[in-house]
Amino acid sequence: QVQLVESGGGLVQAGGSLRLSCAASGRTFSSSAMGWFRQAPGKEREFVAAISWSGSTLYTDSATGRFTISRDNAKRTVYLQMNSLKPEDTAVYYCAAGSGGRYSRSYAYWGQGTQVTVSS
Repeated sequence: QVQLVESGGGLVQAGGSLRLSCAASGRTFSSSAMGWFRQAPGKEREFVAAISWSGSTLYTDSATGRFTISRDNAKRTVYLQMNSLKPEDTAVYYCAAGSGGRYSRSYAYWGQGTQVTVSS
């Protein structure tokens, strides 16, 4: 069992930065892949970034070059550093734990989400 708690969301102006954190409990964190997904109002949940247990990373095209996913296994925490934010990045961001990749069905555990709002 893994429990996930996201933090770090908020309101930021376009061009600004935010760092999201996801604290995990459970013995399997270090062997789990971690992912970040987001869901904007009226849209389906979409993949943002993922990191394997060994540190390999995967990004969606819109996040490449602006977002960085990282993890600290000793702290059981995964991060999403978001730079050069755009209004279209506005969404609820979810942390997930599972087998990895860009598909939500590969993740068994989900956090409650944190709101990110980017103003123009």
